Amino acid sequence: MANENKKDFNAMLHDSKDMPKFQIITDKKSIEKYGGNKMYFAPPIDYDKVMKQIPCGRVITVGKIREHFAKLNGADFTEPITAGIFVSIAAWASYQRSNDETPYWRTLKANGELNEKYPGGVEAQKEKLEAEGHTILQKGRKNIKYYVKDYESVLEDLE
Repeated sequence: MANENKKDFNAMLHDSKDMPKFQIITDKKSIEKYGGNKMYFAPPIDYDKVMKQIPCGRVITVGKIREHFAKLNGADFTEPITAGIFVSIAAWASYQRSNDETPYWRTLKANGELNEKYPGGVEAQKEKLEAEGHTILQKGRKNIKYYVKDYESVLEDLE
């Protein structure tokens, strides 16, 4: 996201954008990739609510949150693009608030990767996760990425 200091992320977080909603997709490649044609769209505030449930010392991936929403709502999958955007909105909204913090740094990208789009980038997320006891691994030579070692999902705890 660009110009984060000029945006009201808490307003964006509470704008449902006519969600939740379902969409039936017909693209064969997408149906094969996601395992079905019933796609669910969760509103931004729902991502924030799940992210707030992740306890200190534990982490979750955006993919696991998407799986949780799909299962909860009888869908084949949850739309992935808006999921990534809404997780970032929840992070920035928390950063802009003076109270009611969302521990956004505990929500990781696929395979335990840190999220460069969070406030302060991967360095700030790395610092927060290490303070909670996680080990962060650096992978790559040119396109360096950071991952939480032995990350484990807390999705089971949410059900």
